[in-house]
Amino acid sequence: MKRRNLKNLPSCCLFLFFILSPIFLLAQTSDLKGRILDSGSQKFLDEAIVTLSGTSLRNISTGGGYFNFVDLKEGKYTLVINLEGYERYEQAIDLKKKLNLGEISLVKYGAGGTGAALQHSIRATNIIALYNERPNFSGGNMIYGLAPQPAQVEGDDYLDSKWNTATLLLYKDQKLLEGYKIRYNITSNTFELIAPESTLLTALPGLRIQNLVWVDSARMVPRYFVNGMDFLEEGTPISGFFEVLVDGELPLMRRTMAIFKESNYNAALMVGNRNHQIVKRNIYYFLEGKNVIEVPSNRKKLFAVFGENADEMKEYMNVNELSIQDPNTLFKMFTYFNSKFPDFKPITSELFEDKN
Repeated sequence: MKRRNLKNLPSCCLFLFFILSPIFLLAQTSDLKGRILDSGSQKFLDEAIVTLSGTSLRNISTGGGYFNFVDLKEGKYTLVINLEGYERYEQAIDLKKKLNLGEISLVKYGAGGTGAALQHSIRATNIIALYNERPNFSGGNMIYGLAPQPAQVEGDDYLDSKWNTATLLLYKDQKLLEGYKIRYNITSNTFELIAPESTLLTALPGLRIQNLVWVDSARMVPRYFVNGMDFLEEGTPISGFFEVLVDGELPLMRRTMAIFKESNYNAALMVGNRNHQIVKRNIYYFLEGKNVIEVPSNRKKLFAVFGENADEMKEYMNVNELSIQDPNTLFKMFTYFNSKFPDFKPITSELFEDKN
């Protein structure tokens, strides 16, 4: 097949090419904006430093907490917000068009999660009409003339709300911090630390920590975590930490996400969840080189992950009557596969699921 070049195109096509090329190029850029506020007082915050990790782009919130990036190349970014006295904020962004992130809440050091920032008040819209339709408020829980209580937030943003003793390896100078009590805030990618023989609480951004091991305070077993910045997902470094569940030729890792589910309570019908919820969701990945790839939920695709051992892994699942819907199945399969290679040492004998 002959290669086509600009000389082979009719003059009219060349004209359209040069006229429309700038338009196509412009379509590949977009804007990103948002507004920053205090999670407790709900006051908007100026002077916050807003950056896009891995770039030289920087913005400072002004005029009531606003920031705005223009003419950004479309793609994946990590938005980072820093303001003195507040926990560092990070958010993964997949910019495909103009994006308004809305209000972003920063949490002061020592604040109990982001509950205050997530609360929304539920108010009666027409008390008199409701009173006329239901004079004794049968089936209701509202005292006449008073609105229902504001929705509360159930759950928290911590990977484990309990304090665990840990050893952390920092990127800078490969320094070790040993014997610290820690908690990890998933949403802000921040560690809360209490030094040995101290009661002083400090915060350390996740970007400074390469990996860590903590001793689970409930089960008294070690758990191992690595920084996603050392890996790639679709060619982009990842914000946050992965727990290594199975190490070896084909490692299995888990990442826990904190998802905010807004109240869907209908005051008129009195149905739905009255409170907001922070729900933890575990996502499982396998590691190929530096690339983390989500474990397929389809049986055929899962077996393909094991390459030439696919048929053997299929037989292993069938013989042991394992369900692909059960995370323990993934743990058992990856443990079995990796045990076939020399020098394999299991990290743990079973998969622990956090219930908090």
